Amino acid sequence: MNKLLSRWLVTVLLSTAGVCAQAQTTAPAEATKGPPAGFVAPAEPQADENNAARARSQPGNNAPFWRGVRQSGETAGVTNLPGVEKGVLIQRFVTYPGSDHTNAGEAWRQVRNRVIIPYGGSLMLIVLVAIALFYVRRGAIGHKHPEGGRRIERFTPFERAAHWLNAIAFVLLALSGVVMAFGKFFLLPVLGGTIFGALTYGLKTLHNFVGPLFVVSLLVIIFTFIKDNLPRKEDWTWIKKGGGMLSGEEVPSHRFNAGEKAIFWGGVLVLGLTVIASGLVLDQLIPNIAYTRGTMQVAHMFHAIGAVLMVCAFFGHIYLGTIGMRGAYRAMRTGYVSEGWAREHHALWYEDIQAGKIPAQRSDASAPEKQMPPRPRGA
Repeated sequence: MNKLLSRWLVTVLLSTAGVCAQAQTTAPAEATKGPPAGFVAPAEPQADENNAARARSQPGNNAPFWRGVRQSGETAGVTNLPGVEKGVLIQRFVTYPGSDHTNAGEAWRQVRNRVIIPYGGSLMLIVLVAIALFYVRRGAIGHKHPEGGRRIERFTPFERAAHWLNAIAFVLLALSGVVMAFGKFFLLPVLGGTIFGALTYGLKTLHNFVGPLFVVSLLVIIFTFIKDNLPRKEDWTWIKKGGGMLSGEEVPSHRFNAGEKAIFWGGVLVLGLTVIASGLVLDQLIPNIAYTRGTMQVAHMFHAIGAVLMVCAFFGHIYLGTIGMRGAYRAMRTGYVSEGWAREHHALWYEDIQAGKIPAQRSDASAPEKQMPPRPRGA
């Protein structure tokens, strides 16, 4: 029995030794073959270990992450999202005053927050204060005139409809734009983040939907009033005398004086078309344009600057059309003015009506001339 156990043990040991020897002789041969095709060696764990250690010791230090972003952010990566620049993590780097090295997105942000917002808001406040001081010092322009005599149509129903439609759209766009741009300074502390966020989201949606209405109505305004806003030699006299704003003496003018023409050409045409074009780009409504981040940022700056200047210009227009000039609001509301009002504020226009060059009733030339209706109490 002992002999059988000894013989079995020797056999097992010899078999084990043979397997080990075979493994030692074949391992070097297999090692010389190299890695298979497509094999990618795993990254050295040292960097990950260092990052993990840094995250534990310095939880707020994101410098290594952003350093990697700066080194490879401009290179387009792989993405399934369609569109331009969707695979680019950040924009190209540019040199910006006050910063050694930053990207174009940060440069745009600095221009918006350090230039457009503070200077634009200050300009609007300055204009409002100047108008208020002028009203306190000067009061309403013009005299009260008896309502008897011939009734002169200053604005047709079509002109008034186009004006009021454009005015309503402009006010909605201006209010929503001011809240979105400046609301965080005077509304956010009062309303809180939740209510202010919902408000700005709703105003942004309103802004986008009212924009096309403003585009159409403004184009109608331009084509409707461009003929009467063409420059004339008498406009230079009005400019030299400042329109009589300080002297109190009205300077003769045609249907629109030089100040109103300046609002039309500068505020309505130039600034209006600037705001429209940039707004269409921001809404991505113009075809065949690559809507890159740089394109949108430039459009935003044009839109913001044009809108601020346009609002400032129309502060004066709204003031003179309401409380700044007697009878101006009633003319746009009813379409008619008295002979005395026309003679005082637009003497050359009144003379053309007296000479028969311009009909006193333009919307219905065949209608008989009517007397001015009595002014309602409080109007």
